[in-house]
Amino acid sequence: MPESIINEKDLAVDRHDGNVFVITMRKAPENRINSAYAQKLIAAFNKIRSILGPNSEGAVITRGNDAKFWCTGLELDEADNNPYANSEGFFPLLATVVDFPFPTIALITGHTFGGACPFALSHDYRIMNSKRGYFSMPPIDLGLHFPGIGALPRLKLQSQVARKMLLEAHKWTGKEALKDGIVDAIAEPEEMFEAALALARKWAPKAKMGVYSALRNELYGDAGKAFREISYIHGRMVDSPAKAKI
Repeated sequence: MPESIINEKDLAVDRHDGNVFVITMRKAPENRINSAYAQKLIAAFNKIRSILGPNSEGAVITRGNDAKFWCTGLELDEADNNPYANSEGFFPLLATVVDFPFPTIALITGHTFGGACPFALSHDYRIMNSKRGYFSMPPIDLGLHFPGIGALPRLKLQSQVARKMLLEAHKWTGKEALKDGIVDAIAEPEEMFEAALALARKWAPKAKMGVYSALRNELYGDAGKAFREISYIHGRMVDSPAKAKI
């Protein structure tokens, strides 16, 4: 039986097999991220890191709470009242996951839109629902930009796929995302969780020698650097509000 580490209305963390942790997002509506929720997710990652300690085996799965949505991006209206919302929340969240010292898996249970796409790409592996959900990043249609927005697509995807994502706002089904290399696997809705657990068990031992994050940064460190440079900045604007809302 899994051990409950955090059990709150909008977020849960459970421990499986001793060293596999599952973060379940269950924030209404549609697991959209605001600054406070980003900080809650960061705290969950930090809690797991503290429990596991250095030079140990471990892995983290981030999943949605149903088969319809994984996450539909950011609460864009928050910037109307707090222009530093993303600097306080979303950008530090991306930096945290990119630098996390254990393998991470995004279990994409359903629709994944907007800022949820770089959040998913910040994880090491992605498993997507084979039956339901689209993966789409539409900043080109919203008039939205922040420094480093293209870092993860550029570093992790083929150039033509990154172009489709950032400049064309393409919508991928699970099968299309697998073909284009956005996700590592697709699974039936009732089999997704076990597939993610199997992947986590497989790669958790790779963190044991304590160099997982350092080696990841050899591959994707430019993205982490970009996110850190715009995190917790209040003396200047580091992103622009979207010109359109969805």
